[in-house]
Amino acid sequence: MTILPDSPRPWLKHYGSVKPNLEYPTYTLYGGLKEAADQYPDNVAYRFMGKSVKYKTLLADVDRFASALRKKGIGKGDSVLICLPNCPQALHAFYGASRIGAVAAMVHPLSAPNELAFYIKNSGSRIVVTLDAFAGNFIKIKDDVPLETLVVSSMKDGLGMSAGLVYSLTLGRKVPPVPDSECIVRWKDFLAEGEGAKLPDHSFPPEDPAVILYSGGTTGIPKGVLLSSANFNATITQTMEMSGLYQRDYLTVLSAMPMFHGFGLCIGIHMFLCCGGTCILVPRFTPDSYAKLLVKGRPNFIAAVPTLFEHMVRSKHLREANLSCLKGVFVGGDTLTSSLRDRTDMFLRERKCSSILREGYGLTECVTASCLTPKDGARRGSIGIPFPDTYYKIVKTGTTEPAEYGTDGEICISGPSVMIGYVGEPEENARTLRLHDDGMRWLHTGDIGMMDQDGYIYFRQRLKRMIISSGYNIYPSHVEDIINAHPDVDSSCVIGVPDPIRSQRVKAFVVLKPGVEKGETVLRSIKDHCRNNVSLYAIPREIEFIDDMPKTRLGKVAFSALEDLELEMLSRRGDILDHASLTPGCPEKPILRGGDAGTGRPQS
Repeated sequence: MTILPDSPRPWLKHYGSVKPNLEYPTYTLYGGLKEAADQYPDNVAYRFMGKSVKYKTLLADVDRFASALRKKGIGKGDSVLICLPNCPQALHAFYGASRIGAVAAMVHPLSAPNELAFYIKNSGSRIVVTLDAFAGNFIKIKDDVPLETLVVSSMKDGLGMSAGLVYSLTLGRKVPPVPDSECIVRWKDFLAEGEGAKLPDHSFPPEDPAVILYSGGTTGIPKGVLLSSANFNATITQTMEMSGLYQRDYLTVLSAMPMFHGFGLCIGIHMFLCCGGTCILVPRFTPDSYAKLLVKGRPNFIAAVPTLFEHMVRSKHLREANLSCLKGVFVGGDTLTSSLRDRTDMFLRERKCSSILREGYGLTECVTASCLTPKDGARRGSIGIPFPDTYYKIVKTGTTEPAEYGTDGEICISGPSVMIGYVGEPEENARTLRLHDDGMRWLHTGDIGMMDQDGYIYFRQRLKRMIISSGYNIYPSHVEDIINAHPDVDSSCVIGVPDPIRSQRVKAFVVLKPGVEKGETVLRSIKDHCRNNVSLYAIPREIEFIDDMPKTRLGKVAFSALEDLELEMLSRRGDILDHASLTPGCPEKPILRGGDAGTGRPQS
């Protein structure tokens, strides 16, 4: 894409020392890791459950996995589905795929079996890499998908001998046995089979497809977002420039955001591994474990969704903590309330942290963040200013016509991080990626926002109906389609209910078919149906049976009426705590007091 030099960029006057135009690496994802390993072979690349691994060892492990893929006939352009938490095997598989020019399709380990079937078919993956805890879900669908090899690992495969033994005797005992299947290959056996395989040169064009991340697109139906190494190179270079990460005296990050999400994969892991930093891998988030790692690991950077910061400010383990180690604190993936921002900044100051919470904005379709609050010059209610070489503009909704400064419209983004496109979705690509009269290719985000005359961006709301819970994007229409497929259900409506920790939790209103009796039996049946078809984080935490759905004049379900009724009920109970506005002219969803706080896991 060609950036026109005369395109307006009013935000540049607030850049300070930030360079407005950057040079970008031309290597692949693997090439970025190798360059760091060649320069810092003895630096610690990651820490995992007490084990520290150097760059030279990580690179050798990646090459071993790449050799095993080649032995299975995987090569340039082929896809490998990676369904793993943040663990060493995920690094080996992700960079191993890049080593041979393959595409890494990253998916949520808690996905339902039918969702996994969709991901396999959509990505065209013949090989899947997962943990023993999730193998059963793949066996359920293996006859319905073109799955040839299921590589099954265990957490202990990423640990030393003693730590692996402890895991087997403790947490490992809770893992269900791996089903018997001719397609299953154990992790160590898979690596052994690859011994001696010849690896090709790794210098593939950075513009080639490299990663598939899954998002809801503009319709809420899962879409495979196809990204290149060049997209990742641009994002990490821009983020490093905006955040001052070139100072190599602090390069340890607490990697709690999951690798199937652009924020966690690109910013939480890849960026640091490309500059010789250390990633503290967090395979499973809990508030207590995160707090303890923050104290013990003393990272220099943390990047998370608002849910995690809500846990931080409430944590008993951090009451007396010294957090002077933190040099960069970033938040994204969900709406940040003014109240939480203020409480977090105070929390950090009281614990000797010199950094403030810096909010970013972006979406999977441009890897992750493309806009960030300036280090100096933050404006209340604003999500910041665009990255170098990245253009933002606000267009009148439903058009490509620019809106005036200070006027709400759809946020559009153009720049080197914008995706190649959705996998197998030409119509969706045409709706989302558009050539405007200025000659530039623009990503239509589906978000409503405003730009002031200085180029600061203000997020208002989403055009598409969506629930964000603990940083996960949940599309009500998708969950409704699943519920409506149940034989006892006539219709359903899914809404987001305010939650003090998650931001929102999922609730479903259900109308049963005539003759079906309301009660625990049908309730359990609907929940079981959801568990087989919807990711765990998207399953309704509450299902309420109603006799009729409220309708609009056009006969559509009036989901906003149900939202209003729910808020009214919560208000009467005294559960609404905060009505502060997030952005000028945009009332924030109220926050609950009390109730089920849950555990909240960082994230699309």
